[in-house]
Amino acid sequence: MNTAPTEGGGRAHEGPGTDPDTDPGAGPRWLTDEEQCVWRAYRHATTLVEDHLDRQLQRDARMPHIYYGLLVQLSQSPRRRRRMTELAKDAKITRSRLSHAIARLEKNGWVRREDCPSDKRGQNAVLTDAGFEMLSRSAPGHVSAVRQAIFDRLTPEQTRQLGEIMHIVAEALQPEKSHPDADLPWLR
Repeated sequence: MNTAPTEGGGRAHEGPGTDPDTDPGAGPRWLTDEEQCVWRAYRHATTLVEDHLDRQLQRDARMPHIYYGLLVQLSQSPRRRRRMTELAKDAKITRSRLSHAIARLEKNGWVRREDCPSDKRGQNAVLTDAGFEMLSRSAPGHVSAVRQAIFDRLTPEQTRQLGEIMHIVAEALQPEKSHPDADLPWLR
């Protein structure tokens, strides 16, 4: 059966043909009405959560959520330092975006760059004492915002299910090491 998206995101069936849900060469597999509702709820919720966390961190620490995440990664790294390429990979951002973020964090005195002793082309980002102090002051408000946005609204069973679902989605999208030429943000 030929299918096309409807205004509500479901499918309209237009005459005889093959079923795209069972025939991979038949064209797009449009979302069902239920899948469309779930997708829209996911997009709406994740946008609101990111906005909520960004506003809290801008208000309390004058930094966006992505910068806070970089400081957390550095604080959890040995000697509070990490190679820039690894930091970009773990943050799932381009090297250019990371470089810009680190420059802003350097300007605030929260991070410094140093040459990598094992690779003259590489650099490490290092969390400074001032950056660690800012992170320590910001963490209570941030965890409160996360709890308010997500965990205070879920039952323990829903929390467990959400964790399982997010692990399944992340595992499926995590690039395989066997794809060295994958178009990954941190390789750009």
